[in-house]
Amino acid sequence: MKEKYLNDAIIGNSKLKASFTNKGELIRLLYGAADYKQFIDEFYTGIKVNDSELIYLHDDINNIYKQEYINSNNILKTEIYNSYFKVRIIQTDFVPIKENILIKKYIIKNENEIDLNINFLAYSKVLTNVNNDTSGYTKNDALIQYNHDFSVCTFSRREIYRRQVNGVINNFHTGVINGKDYIGMSNDSAINYDLNMIASGEEKTITLFVYVNENSKISTLEIDNEIERIKNLDVDILEKETMEYWDKYIKEHDILKINEKQIDEKIKKIYNRSILLFSLLINEQTGGISAGIEVDENKTKCGRYSYCWPRDAVFITEALDIVGMKEFSDKFYSNFCRNTQYESGMWEQRFYTDGNLAPSWGYQIDETASVIFGAYTHYKFTKDKYFLKDNLEMFERAILFLEKYIDDILEDINQMGESYDLWEEFEGNSLYSISAIYAAFKTMIKIYNELKEFYQDNNEKKVFIEKEIEKLEKKSENIKEYCIKTYYDENRKTYVRNIVDKRLDMSIIGTIVPFEMLSANDIKIQNTIERINEILKTYTGGYIRYENDGYMGGKNPWPIVTLWMIWYYLEIEEKEKALELFSFIIKTSSEHGFLGEQINNETLKPCWVIGLTWSHAMFIITLQKILNIF
Repeated sequence: MKEKYLNDAIIGNSKLKASFTNKGELIRLLYGAADYKQFIDEFYTGIKVNDSELIYLHDDINNIYKQEYINSNNILKTEIYNSYFKVRIIQTDFVPIKENILIKKYIIKNENEIDLNINFLAYSKVLTNVNNDTSGYTKNDALIQYNHDFSVCTFSRREIYRRQVNGVINNFHTGVINGKDYIGMSNDSAINYDLNMIASGEEKTITLFVYVNENSKISTLEIDNEIERIKNLDVDILEKETMEYWDKYIKEHDILKINEKQIDEKIKKIYNRSILLFSLLINEQTGGISAGIEVDENKTKCGRYSYCWPRDAVFITEALDIVGMKEFSDKFYSNFCRNTQYESGMWEQRFYTDGNLAPSWGYQIDETASVIFGAYTHYKFTKDKYFLKDNLEMFERAILFLEKYIDDILEDINQMGESYDLWEEFEGNSLYSISAIYAAFKTMIKIYNELKEFYQDNNEKKVFIEKEIEKLEKKSENIKEYCIKTYYDENRKTYVRNIVDKRLDMSIIGTIVPFEMLSANDIKIQNTIERINEILKTYTGGYIRYENDGYMGGKNPWPIVTLWMIWYYLEIEEKEKALELFSFIIKTSSEHGFLGEQINNETLKPCWVIGLTWSHAMFIITLQKILNIF
């Protein structure tokens, strides 16, 4: 499979998602959810002008590109101008709300002084494997690439001029495809549409439909009627409906009223893009939330991203509550978490958004602790005590698991299978993870206090709750004392992330916000923050995760941790420092308003995962706090 690390733009609806480069190349097409299933290996479009070789729309030395979301919406427009032939192409990509089709509309205008003969070509290479072999098939002016379970269909209202279902890669670049076969065993195929002569100053439009069919619902042999139905759809009406839907969606979820305020336009762009991104990465059926559209299927640089981490989702659900998506936060806890929790009370490291267990390499104790903390944060938005009551059994199982874990630590018992840390690199006991347990115990006390009224007539449960509160209060204090004693390095005069490598780590801030185990006014914390600013702050103004971070070079700032520092500065009312860092986040967002996992120090643009849900969640959380203060 081709390596394609950057999703510069993302569009979709609740079931179909597509991502693109900033030159308009379709790089991923996902059907079902944001994490599964991905179909496209390569998808290229191009034009052949007169006797030229193919001019790839996404990559030609003479092409000049401009890309934008129309009206900051989920409709993507890419303008491509070929300076050699003086041909301008306006490519518009969108997914209708109620149709699971990617619509790709191309307006091709001849700005040359002479007439030009133009052919339009599309090449599609669909993912395949030995257990689900994909083949090519052309029928009734449609390219159908099918395997046992799905068919990916590419077609236009226009008649196919030429086709090739085998060996396309050898000659597609010439712009001349030929094939006697209408069906073949190759997973890459191409089709050609003859647009004939386009006069000087004239323009022609061709619309491609990319449709994913579930073969269990409609057999590949019986797909013709559905293709004909789609061909007859009014594309202009669908585009208008899609525009209106997303405009309304942004307006309904602009709870902070950003778009009505005199606020920097780039802040508005990131805010709106966050709302739209959340909507695309939530599994509406289960409540699972993807960390982002995948960037590394082959695991050449990481262990993959498009899964649901309970810990990440806890920050994300707080952001969802802030922008009025409380129903999805509720579904995450009441549905997704309930269905993925072990009987022991533990949650694994990560899941598919449908609730199935995803590939993992060990457990992280903060995943379990964070769910309890996050659920109560959600309750503070809704004030729905029945939400707490309905999920009480889930919380209690998790607390029992956490108690066993922390008791072993406090009693200095040699643990089997120690937890990975927040960054999934160090295996052992870490300050952040243990402070998450502290927060879970304190949260559980609050939950019990909120629910006491339900058990006034149940003496046994009343006594149990009182004993649990007393026990958890004591354990919380023991954890706090243990952390102060264990993780403060007297030689460095700072807190360290663990007692093995003793590195400074931005996650130490988690002990203050959001977990409130340590005080921001404590001199030891102030010493630690001072050293963090000396060691972890980059020359560009953001923060790396920890000392000697080796991941992806380790030198790039992370929006997550930089926003975390903003949160801390707001907590101690250092407003100017908070705003300075917030300004850094704003100026390093992408042209479309996406935040990445990291920021390239040289270009000051997002790099690696673009559209990381956690980054956008932290942006929403800190933005609300800034607005509340100012």
